[in-house]
Amino acid sequence: MTSVILTRRGFFAAGAIAGVGIAGASGSLTGLAEAAAEVADFVKGPPVKDHPVVALSPHVFYIEAPSGTPTPENQGMMANLTFVIGDTGVVVVDTGSSVQIAEMAIRRLKAMSGKSVVGVVNTHYHGDHWLGNDGFVQVYGADLPIWALAGTRREIAGATGTLWHDSMLKWTNGATLGTRIVPPNRDVDHGFELSLGDVTLRMHHYGPAHTPHDLCVEVVEDGVMCVGDVLMHRRIANMDDGSFKGTIETIDRLTAAANPKIWLPGHGRPGPEVATWQRELFAGIWETCLRAVDEGTPLEGALALVLNDPRVATRAAGTEGWDRTIGKYVSLAYLEAEQAKF
Repeated sequence: MTSVILTRRGFFAAGAIAGVGIAGASGSLTGLAEAAAEVADFVKGPPVKDHPVVALSPHVFYIEAPSGTPTPENQGMMANLTFVIGDTGVVVVDTGSSVQIAEMAIRRLKAMSGKSVVGVVNTHYHGDHWLGNDGFVQVYGADLPIWALAGTRREIAGATGTLWHDSMLKWTNGATLGTRIVPPNRDVDHGFELSLGDVTLRMHHYGPAHTPHDLCVEVVEDGVMCVGDVLMHRRIANMDDGSFKGTIETIDRLTAAANPKIWLPGHGRPGPEVATWQRELFAGIWETCLRAVDEGTPLEGALALVLNDPRVATRAAGTEGWDRTIGKYVSLAYLEAEQAKF
């Protein structure tokens, strides 16, 4: 059972906490969300343990999250958080799944740097990348700039944001309790730049990839590209909102525009090979599905063709969750190929 921390007025919320437990036990997401909203001022989930900060380049540091999906055990800690530290302050790229994760990240940042956070970038609207916004505005002020594409802001401020908030609460059995939805407050687009004095952040967006609204952040002087979930390290991103064709095109255009030395994904470890590894895998899936659709091969036959493609077969053993996910991703690519034909 997940424990909670009561603030000074939390005693009066004890009855509501019981209600949260009942709602969770019944599986009612709506009831859980409503009960959580009533006590959010008074009750918080437990702190997240400190995770190490990894120095990636002169200006880029990141907290690598354990791999996996949100659970009560990991408290939703499953996406990397990045600090870009310059002369004039710190920009955080993605803030994690909860206020508790943000608080942990702020502790770690303060332990390594005396500089303040001067802004946040949300790469896309999936909740493991922005629900921690709340923690940063609590410490650095409600006017803290939070940059994102306009489409990402709209999704977070609307029903999608609420769904992510409530789902994370349920998946973690209340560990993220106390987290509030804080949408981005500054719209940016492709080409927007931020200066931290001695280092520049340049925004890239080339159309749908992992989602329709992915923002990639180039740390220009360091040759680092923060790609959110456009790329992942030896796993396939959730492509329910995405495009295989668009992801391949985005990788190619990022390479042409910036030729990064290091690709920093939202999940898993960064490195120079991350883009090549995933591009080849996606090309094996996408190009094979295109050919299958053109030749009238049904989905079942397309799956067999994909699995036999060397670009796919050679990556099976090293890709996390392969057996449980590859069928779904081939079906999504096949559907996209069918839509592209008409």
